[in-house]
Amino acid sequence: MKKVIIIGAGPAGLSAAYELSKNDIDVEVFEASPYIGGMSRSFDLWDQRVDLGPHRFFSKEPRVNNFFDEIIKDDYTLVHRLTRIYYKKKFFDYPLKLWNVLKNLKFITIITILIDYGKQKMTPIKNPDTFEKWVTNRFGKKLYTIFFKYYTEKLWGISCSKIDADWASQRIKGLSLMEAVMSALKGNKGNNHKTLVDQFAYPKNGTGSLYEKAEALIINKKGVIHKETPVKKIIIENNSCKGIITQDGIAHYADYVISSMPLTSLIKGIDITPKDILEAGEKLYFRNTILVYLEINKKDLFKDNWIYVHSPEVRHGRITNFRNWCPSLNKGHKSTILCLEFWAFDIDEIWVAKDSYLTDLAIKELKTLHLIDANETIQNSKIVRVPKCYPVYEIGYKEHLKKIEGYLNSIDKLIPIGRYGAFKYNNQDHSILMGILAAQNIINTTDIDLWSINTDTEYHEDGEVKDVLIQ
Repeated sequence: MKKVIIIGAGPAGLSAAYELSKNDIDVEVFEASPYIGGMSRSFDLWDQRVDLGPHRFFSKEPRVNNFFDEIIKDDYTLVHRLTRIYYKKKFFDYPLKLWNVLKNLKFITIITILIDYGKQKMTPIKNPDTFEKWVTNRFGKKLYTIFFKYYTEKLWGISCSKIDADWASQRIKGLSLMEAVMSALKGNKGNNHKTLVDQFAYPKNGTGSLYEKAEALIINKKGVIHKETPVKKIIIENNSCKGIITQDGIAHYADYVISSMPLTSLIKGIDITPKDILEAGEKLYFRNTILVYLEINKKDLFKDNWIYVHSPEVRHGRITNFRNWCPSLNKGHKSTILCLEFWAFDIDEIWVAKDSYLTDLAIKELKTLHLIDANETIQNSKIVRVPKCYPVYEIGYKEHLKKIEGYLNSIDKLIPIGRYGAFKYNNQDHSILMGILAAQNIINTTDIDLWSINTDTEYHEDGEVKDVLIQ
């Protein structure tokens, strides 16, 4: 019998705990917050149900889909996806559709896109090492500016010329302007199956219900989940992890520790971490999210599930309309809940701004985009701040991360996973897979390289729904 301590009750931590408890391994989970589900949690708001922004579930990986299948069973629906890009008072279908693009862009802009693309193909950038160079190489300067630059810089808070090309290769690998045009021309002709672009699986009570159900199953298997119990220290003896010390000073021992806490906090919690490793950690940093929820007394504001806001005249970058996901979230109410996302660093004024300021800003920007009427009445508002959401892929981050990886790999029985824990921009499916494989490494005494998950991988949206959802 082995005992495993898991730090963090997000997708990575709970998928590991679920897999271990299924195999009758003693599991104890320590979560710093009062909630489970991490960034994928759901909660009740104004007698409706919402998520922390848009979180759809999709994967080609059988083990991830089995996790979803076993836990959710038939308590899900297929949502017809509609997402668009808002840029310069126009809505662009996403994925791009040729006639929609032609209708929205001026003729001179289209000519400029084609000329820039032709120039780039004739004189490509060798070894593009930044997001700006990588995307410009693939699409040309004009298209990069319209559909990539502004949104990306809002999200990351730094220039695209300072973002590592890894971000592009993980998200848009394999896509080019010609492929986008050919796809737009072809449409769905000859394709008899809905793809992940068209539909996605969604639990009827919100994304977070996947993790709420997992929590119940873990507890049913005698697993223990502690909430509001931050971890302060990692116990290392003879270069092997023996357990943790929680904020209250109590030591908890185990055969293995799986950590999904922020990587930078993990190394600070190890007393013997060398100075150069700590210095490498100081050079890695995260981006925070501010979520502004607004309840508006209207049913039909716009038809999208969510909108990517590329326009530079507003600060928010994405809007979710929870009314357009599934009826069970709305619970029969006539009002609509929108969620606007703003991104910030700890030092930014907006991160510590008053709730009233953020509410007024969100309302003002919705009116600027003409998504609500100028005289629209807002029934309710709520601000949720989520720290350390996005690991920032600034140029040079790989060198610092590799140094930390090497150090942590030298410590036996300590397994970092997840978006926070591995410093990787994971989707739910990546983090779930990390958790499952971490558990399998313990169960089967294998050595699968968890660091390689979501490294230079394709963004799997082309799989057919019949291949990846429950039958």
